[in-house]
Amino acid sequence: MHLPESWKRRHAVTRPAALALVLALLLAGCAAPASTDPSAEPAADSRPTVLTTFTVLADIAHNVAGEHLRVESITKFGAEIHGYEPTPDDLRRAAGADLILDNGLGLEAWFEQFVADVDAPHVNVSQGIEPIAIAHGDASGLPNPHAWMSPVNVQTYVQNMAEAFAALDPPHAADYRRNAADYQRELQQVHDQLLADVAHLPKTKRALVSCEGAFSYLARDAGLHEQYLWAVNSESQATPRKVASTIDYVREHQVPAVFCESTVSDAAMQRVVESTDAVYGGALYVDSLSEPDGPVPTYLDLITHDTRAIARALNGNGK
Repeated sequence: MHLPESWKRRHAVTRPAALALVLALLLAGCAAPASTDPSAEPAADSRPTVLTTFTVLADIAHNVAGEHLRVESITKFGAEIHGYEPTPDDLRRAAGADLILDNGLGLEAWFEQFVADVDAPHVNVSQGIEPIAIAHGDASGLPNPHAWMSPVNVQTYVQNMAEAFAALDPPHAADYRRNAADYQRELQQVHDQLLADVAHLPKTKRALVSCEGAFSYLARDAGLHEQYLWAVNSESQATPRKVASTIDYVREHQVPAVFCESTVSDAAMQRVVESTDAVYGGALYVDSLSEPDGPVPTYLDLITHDTRAIARALNGNGK
C-alpha cells in the first residue's frame, strides 16, 4: 500500500508538535488529573488510527491489529450501512485517521464523496474476492456487496488488512501477519462446521430464503439455493409480486424455514410464513454487530450465530 507524501508530511509535523505540547504542560504543572467519569473523553492514544466504514470491519480489523493500532468504526452498533449519511463528526474523525478501510463492491454508496477531501489513504478490503452478481431487482447484474457473509471470503479481507497494516506500521508487520493467520484458522473452523451441519439436508431443503439478498456468498459456500424478497436494503419494501413469488417458491420446494435480517422489519416475511408450512427461523445479523453485551458483539459471533440458526432451522429444529 502506498502512503501519500502529504500523509507523511502531516505526521512528521503534527506528532512531534503534540509531544512538545504535552511536555510543556507537564513542566508547567498543568497536566489534568485522570477522570473517573466513564463519559469523559479517553486519554490521548498515540497509536495509528484505523477507521472502518462499519462495525463488522472494525472487529475483523481489531483481530488483525491486536494492540498496535487504534481501530474505530464510522457507523455505530445496529446501524444500517447501505444508506448511511456521514455527519460532520465523521468527517472530522476521518481527517485524523491514518488509514481508512472500506468494503467496496458498491456497499458504501456514500463513501466516495466521504473520502474525496480526506487526506488519509484508504484500502478496499474486498480486493481479490470474486463477486457474485445480484440476480433480481433494480440492482440486477451489479456485484452483491455482502462478501463478508462468507467466512471464506473474510480470510481474504484479513490478508488485505494484514498487508495494509504492515505498510502503515512496518515494525509490527510480523505481528499483523501472525494475527491474521490465527484468525483465518478460526474462520475456516466456522466454514467447516457449516458444511458439516448442512451435509445431511435433502435437496428439497437446501434453500436459504431471507428478506434481503445478503447471503449469496454464504449460500454458495454451503451449497444452498438462495431466494429473497429484495436484493439490497435500499429496496426497503417487498413488492406484492415478490412476496407472492416467494410464497410459491417456499411451497414448491417445501422450504422448512425462512429468515429476515435484524436491521429490517420482518413483516413481509411473516406473510410468507402465514401462507406456507415454513416456520420463521429467526433474525440473522448482517450489516452490524450488536452492543458488547448483545448477542453478536464480534464478527465470529455474528457468522457463527447465523450459520447455526440456518442449519438448525433447515434441519427442522425450529428457532
